[in-house]
Amino acid sequence: MANTKLSAFFSLLLVFCSGAAVGVCGYRVYNTSKIIAVRPPEKRGDPELRRRQLIDETTKEVRLDADQVVKVGKIYDDTREQFYEWNKKMNAESRAIWDDQVAKIKAMLRPDQVELYDQLRARKDAERKQRERTKGGPGGKDKKD
Repeated sequence: MANTKLSAFFSLLLVFCSGAAVGVCGYRVYNTSKIIAVRPPEKRGDPELRRRQLIDETTKEVRLDADQVVKVGKIYDDTREQFYEWNKKMNAESRAIWDDQVAKIKAMLRPDQVELYDQLRARKDAERKQRERTKGGPGGKDKKD
């Protein structure tokens, strides 16, 4: 009789442990966070290298002949120049809007506040330039003059 009670105890213990194991596994399966594949932001590289890669890829995929490769290269160069000119124009317009904003703010400040505002702007400009240098953005490594 003692053997039967011991056997029943171990059977119940085994069923309990099995249920706990299934519960843990089920919890992990249903409560894992979703992993979303996100492409990391690309760092700006050498524009000439990127141009060559685009031409090579287009040449292979579309089976361009030598004359077409030259024409595609010219089109890429013209497009880059158009974007560069557009960017210069947009930067000039943005700067004019920014300068107008600064002038309006200075006009409403008291004389003792103007100096403080100029100091604030100088500090913010220095911080922005530092960020651009470390990230390689405008004013950093990739700036085209």
